[in-house]
Amino acid sequence: MTQSGRAGCMRIGVLALQGDFALHARVLEQCGVAAVEVRKPVELDEVDGLIMPGGESTTLLKLMDAWNFVPALEKFHSAGKPIFGTCAGLIILAREVESPKQFSLGLIDVTVERNAYGRQRESFEASGTVRLDTGPIQLEMVFIRAPRIRRVGPGVEVLAEHGGEPVMARQDRVLVATFHPELTDSTAVHRAFCDLVERSKTAS
Repeated sequence: MTQSGRAGCMRIGVLALQGDFALHARVLEQCGVAAVEVRKPVELDEVDGLIMPGGESTTLLKLMDAWNFVPALEKFHSAGKPIFGTCAGLIILAREVESPKQFSLGLIDVTVERNAYGRQRESFEASGTVRLDTGPIQLEMVFIRAPRIRRVGPGVEVLAEHGGEPVMARQDRVLVATFHPELTDSTAVHRAFCDLVERSKTAS
């Protein structure tokens, strides 16, 4: 489908409570898809997929709780709508969270360790191969106070690794990354998510 065709029939939300949601929205627009900043649970009804951006997971959880987002997100997932979580978004979506333990939605069967690469000054960039449905590509990866995926469940497909550890994974319609694809010049990861949303929308 052409970019203009996509824009006319698909809307992807970006959870806009905290974090770098505006950058994700900009990349979606570059992909020819209508981006919707989601600030209230009812707005999830207006979108076909959702990106949960990086930020600070504890703060994000407090804001989600204040707006009663958890049941709405569980309903969104149960309806078969895809979700993409980066960094803090991954932490919220994980089955288990360590260092310290905290609540998470459990929508992808991974165990995540928070801030496992260190503090802000230990942030770094690396390059690696990402295995997308369209084929493998080399991608720059930006890690900022990034979590580590310490365990991957049997139903989870690892799409990219760094230093022998998974940094991007997918289970059914949930996609996660420990790095920030919105901070690079590539739109490949967001296009892959758009494709997942498009397939899910067609199948529903």
